[in-house]
Amino acid sequence: MRRNHPDPLSGSAFQPPGAPHRGAPGFIPRTVRSSPFTQERSITKPTGPSGTNHVKLAEFCRFGGTAVVTYREIRYEAEGPLALVTINRPEKHNAISLATLRELQESVAAAAEHDNIKVIAITGAGGRAFASGSDLSEVLDRDLHKALEPIVQGLAEQLERTPKPTIAAIDGFCMGGGLEVALGCDLRIATPRSQFATPEGKLGIIPGGGATARLPRLVGRAWAMEMMLMGEPIDAKTALSIGLVTRLVEPEELIAQVRRMADHLASFAPFVPRTMKAMVHFGMEASMAGALMFEKYAQGALVQTEDKHEGITAFLGKRKPVFKGR
Repeated sequence: MRRNHPDPLSGSAFQPPGAPHRGAPGFIPRTVRSSPFTQERSITKPTGPSGTNHVKLAEFCRFGGTAVVTYREIRYEAEGPLALVTINRPEKHNAISLATLRELQESVAAAAEHDNIKVIAITGAGGRAFASGSDLSEVLDRDLHKALEPIVQGLAEQLERTPKPTIAAIDGFCMGGGLEVALGCDLRIATPRSQFATPEGKLGIIPGGGATARLPRLVGRAWAMEMMLMGEPIDAKTALSIGLVTRLVEPEELIAQVRRMADHLASFAPFVPRTMKAMVHFGMEASMAGALMFEKYAQGALVQTEDKHEGITAFLGKRKPVFKGR
């Protein structure tokens, strides 16, 4: 019976779907993916057939424990326990293109593989938008539009299934496909000037990147219907009141807050955030009986770890625990 449940300690329940496979255009080899945490400076440019939107790794550099990777449409920064992925199209209000999605998938997959990284956060450059939605120039193209929405779904699912906690740090517009990416994250924090909307109905389409399923699960049927049927933006205070976001932070403090959250999560025993995430996602889809059975199984696995003993011993001894992930 237990074999039917995902293993909360192995992380096997969270294999990111949709990430480029070996041999596919845009695939980043393991040696390159691991290089942000080596002593080497590396530059590589994965390329695909001419005229297609494949990821090109334009620059990679490492300075004293900080890794910065600039892709064509995103920026990846790894510092301490946090991988910060920035959608970097401010001139287009961070509209999400097919290339943006592929780069996001690759960066999330790379961060998920590194033991150094404990938390993955996504934000938008420029201070005006997290992501204003899908790139309408691609939505107009039927073939590109058909390719776009399954990848938005795949990215949101990848963020859900990645064992590490994920945070959407929202400043400004969070619309359409951008909101659907944020919905895939475990936590969403925003600035007071942020706005949220699912305006696809005004364009003759419906949300196709997972909002019809995730939004009602998060904010309830009534507010999901309000947002999708009316298509009008809601402000940050409303988003906070309905549970779409959990914190409001001033713009100049947004990334600092993300780093504080990452440091806090990194202080936990490594199995704990992974197991909590596994249980919540499983519980959302399972019956109450099934969810409680999984909880019992997961807790039974955790109580046998050295970290559990260390955590309780440290608490009783009034000292900070030293967790080892075993």
